[in-house]
Amino acid sequence: MAAKPAGTRQRCAKPAPVGPCGMVIFGATGDLTRRLLFPAIYNLAADGMLPKEFAIVGVGRRDNSHEGLQDILRQGLAEHATRNVDQKLAERILSNVTFMPANFSDPRSYARLSAHMEEVAVKAETRDNWLFYLATPPSAFGTVVEQLGKAGLVKQANGTWRHVVIEKPFGNDFESAKALDALLHKSLTEDQIFRIDHYLGKETVQNIMALRFANGLFEPLWSREHIDHVQITVAETVGVEERGRFYDPTGALRDMVPNHLFQLLTLTAMEPPTAFDAHAVRSEKTKVLEAVRELTPQEVVQNVVRGQYTEGAVDGHPVVAYRKAEHVAADSNTETYVAMKLTIDNWRWAGVPFYLRTGKALATRTSEIAINFKRAPFTIFRGTPVEHLPRNFMILRIQPNEGIDLRINAKVPGPSVRIGSVGMDFAYKDYFDTPASTGYETLIYDCMIGDATLFQRADTIEAGWRVVQPILDHWQGRTRKRELQMYPAGGWGPEAADALLERDGRHWVVSNGADAPKP
Repeated sequence: MAAKPAGTRQRCAKPAPVGPCGMVIFGATGDLTRRLLFPAIYNLAADGMLPKEFAIVGVGRRDNSHEGLQDILRQGLAEHATRNVDQKLAERILSNVTFMPANFSDPRSYARLSAHMEEVAVKAETRDNWLFYLATPPSAFGTVVEQLGKAGLVKQANGTWRHVVIEKPFGNDFESAKALDALLHKSLTEDQIFRIDHYLGKETVQNIMALRFANGLFEPLWSREHIDHVQITVAETVGVEERGRFYDPTGALRDMVPNHLFQLLTLTAMEPPTAFDAHAVRSEKTKVLEAVRELTPQEVVQNVVRGQYTEGAVDGHPVVAYRKAEHVAADSNTETYVAMKLTIDNWRWAGVPFYLRTGKALATRTSEIAINFKRAPFTIFRGTPVEHLPRNFMILRIQPNEGIDLRINAKVPGPSVRIGSVGMDFAYKDYFDTPASTGYETLIYDCMIGDATLFQRADTIEAGWRVVQPILDHWQGRTRKRELQMYPAGGWGPEAADALLERDGRHWVVSNGADAPKP
């Protein structure tokens, strides 16, 4: 699939800007705000999707000043911008950035915040519409929302709106997720809650639905009659780095599976929604997780792999072992890698295994979905040199190099019949004239206009934790240590993850060939 010349790339229409509003960021001086949120806000403004009547109120536990926060965001934009920065536009946004120190559990802080928001609303003409973004540790989610409710800051009246964005992880097990949800609903209605997963801001993820439901070529093949199995890979080259305090009590399963991997799973496996609105799309995604067969303790042993990286090298750079990372226990049994085999008990997918894997300090940074189709009958090739027919597969590349890789079989030129696998590659950057983004632009915009299609609903969260909970239960105590598999940094994870597929006669695949399919 040849790339279009740059001059013929399609320009993408931009949605209308949101109305006047403000944004309160709890944890405004943190890494998330500096690296991702503010560059995304700048991109929205540059694309004409933010109003001039827009303001940011940063809230943090440590003392700072309006100018101090502006400097942090200015530096963050300089380091992490995804496009050339118009300094005049950046300074216009920064001129409406203020800071307020707060104790997240002290009601007096919220009284001061309320008064400050009133001042900002008058000055910036935000019309009292506010988006509260919780860029805080998960332990603060419940406290902040509870205090916002008690202070009356999330009341919607006279046509104004108040929305609250919560980052993952949403709970650390099934019971804690239910408890957090109950606490949120004491102060908020469901349509005010936006449980964000930045993976859903990526164009390729959103395009899964368009690929399936807008093409008569693919949807008829999207079932157990034609698909042998599905692989979902989210691989990171980075190790735990400075996140040891968060990561060591969390691990790869909690950090990645109930959110990132299950979002990709549900979009891949969902039934066609009745409409592309929030209720219909999220209902179909929830049905997928409700249909995932719950693993027994024996199946956890057989179908789930836990790994932890040891010292090694990634791209020629040395990586220390996980247990030697900062803020990680020297005898930690926390997994940095997990792979699993799941089945979906419904009519479309009965008998089709879904293999999921994610890990840190791996050979290549990639997020992708591999749809492996069943082999064609070998019958007509008997008596020829053809020894086997490779499977056709389609790989949806989420990141990097967003696109689609389709592998088909063709005759190798020559006098004898030999079959080879050839690729047809589509890259978004070759066809669509869109500037690079952080992945948060669409999500922030949707939060402001109240479109929850790309956000998780409470029942979806609970359905995901229901799948994960038997694994967590089995990993408690001595079992957790006994089943931990070590793998060197810079590889593709534990050998047990390869064995997970090999005993089914299958092999992991990735689009760049580093983990290529075998016969």
